Amino acid sequence: MTDFPDSEQPDSWARLPTRHGEFRVRTFSCGKQEHLVLQLGEVRGQQNVLVRIHSECLTGDVLGSLRCDCGPQLQLSLESIGQAGHGVLVYLRGHEGRGIGLSSKLAAYRLQDHGLDTVDANLHLGLPIDARTYDSAAAILVQLGLTTIRLLTNNPEKISQLNQPPLVVVERVPLLVPLHQETLRYLKTKQERLGHLLDLTE
Repeated sequence: MTDFPDSEQPDSWARLPTRHGEFRVRTFSCGKQEHLVLQLGEVRGQQNVLVRIHSECLTGDVLGSLRCDCGPQLQLSLESIGQAGHGVLVYLRGHEGRGIGLSSKLAAYRLQDHGLDTVDANLHLGLPIDARTYDSAAAILVQLGLTTIRLLTNNPEKISQLNQPPLVVVERVPLLVPLHQETLRYLKTKQERLGHLLDLTE
């Protein structure tokens, strides 16, 4: 698990009012990467805190791309934490395109437009199917004083990586976002080839 030096302890928060509630926000640095943490309410020492670990996705989160479900997942996560009254969202930088980077992600887009799914497009480029790890996220949650968490995710690999002492994932909270025709093939690949826990019957 990543250890943050004393200079990176959570001692400098800024106020971030959103339509989902008034969060506190700060960065955690891990090597050359800055990750963003949004916290609502007091979580230190609390049990079964609602948590979302969200991978950076410029195209989905910022530009509203329909090629993925990242943007709607981000907004639903903030909404769910707001409704719960307290919780944490960790926004992991450097995770663009499941960790392959923005340029490679766009190259994979071009291959997808010629028939490959997201898995085969990455492999065709000689890249990992999913290069992401969640050590930094786990370390951040521990620094925030969390032990047992309710994790907003459909990704079993994320559960596996975070469910390591001293953290315990006591519940998976599904992220059910509206389906769109543009997103459907992407989601089917997640379900059928990556084992994501999705219900696409609608």
